[in-house]
Amino acid sequence: MSYNSFGHIFRVTTWGESHGPAIGCVIDGVPSMLPIDEAEIQHFLDKRKPGQNRFMTQRQEADQVKILSGTFEGVTTGTPVSLMIENTDQRSKDYGDIKDKFRPGHADFTYMEKYGIRDYRGGGRSSARETACRVAAGAVARKILGGGIQVKGALVQIGEHKINPGNWDWDEVNNNPFWCPDKSMVPVWEKYLDDIRKKGSSIGAVIEVRAIGVPAGIGAPVYAKLDSDLAAAMMSINAVKGVEIGEGFNAARLTGEENADEMYRDDDGNPAIRTNHAGGILGGISSGKEIICRFAVKPTSSILTPRKTVDRHGRETEIITKGRHDPCVGIRAVPVGEAMMACVLADHILLHRAQQG
Repeated sequence: MSYNSFGHIFRVTTWGESHGPAIGCVIDGVPSMLPIDEAEIQHFLDKRKPGQNRFMTQRQEADQVKILSGTFEGVTTGTPVSLMIENTDQRSKDYGDIKDKFRPGHADFTYMEKYGIRDYRGGGRSSARETACRVAAGAVARKILGGGIQVKGALVQIGEHKINPGNWDWDEVNNNPFWCPDKSMVPVWEKYLDDIRKKGSSIGAVIEVRAIGVPAGIGAPVYAKLDSDLAAAMMSINAVKGVEIGEGFNAARLTGEENADEMYRDDDGNPAIRTNHAGGILGGISSGKEIICRFAVKPTSSILTPRKTVDRHGRETEIITKGRHDPCVGIRAVPVGEAMMACVLADHILLHRAQQG
């Protein structure tokens, strides 16, 4: 009943705390003979690691991954793949003032209620530090997907400032510190986040993740729907408070005629879908169109503005959360969302092979 694992066949168990000696994951169900090395995994971890610019926490972690098991002579063996990332830049003293206080918006109170103990140093197990393990697992999952399926993510909204979808340019995503596909929005976000950061506050964001090249027929009906597993995977990411597929909540404003994705026969005589309001999933099974998933990340709860709270003795008090925190944690959630999409797709592709051959 520990629930530190996710996935059906491609199953990932993460371990470790924010201020412990290391974090890591064990991945079971990885097929044998997949070429993988630490450098390939590191490529994706480098996208998530902190301290890369002024809009991220300045905690300096190399996030250097080590493969401990599951490979031999550069390929997977079919046995569990174990990955470890050492923590090297903890400042536990930053949290000494709040060890007896519950931080509003954090899991301090609920962890104490459930377990009777909590690791106040950066949130322990509830810290977003754990997401580095997911990104590492996502790198392995991409090997199962192969080159025919691409998983890409982008930041599409910070606070009230949304991108213009008409300006979407995937090539622009890697050219700015926000993973933003709209070049015109970058200076707006820079000024906006500088103001937020100087005030010691934070703001939320929306991330969009797409999977391109997923064939039709991947997924399952009712209890292992591709979209329900995607929603659960994204919602499990720290600070995520909402998930939608395709039109999502906007579908409530559409008529049946507007929302229905009409079908036609393509040049090869095969059934095809013209639009993609469904986000690439029908009845829990992929339709062959792009899979589109968005999730909303709340503002970082650790802020310098005094907030009213109580301590573990039940006394009312005030709290200021010091330390090094992201003014918009949604920025670093982009590679995490990509990783979760890759893990879910890899899992469902293996499920499909198991049932359909």
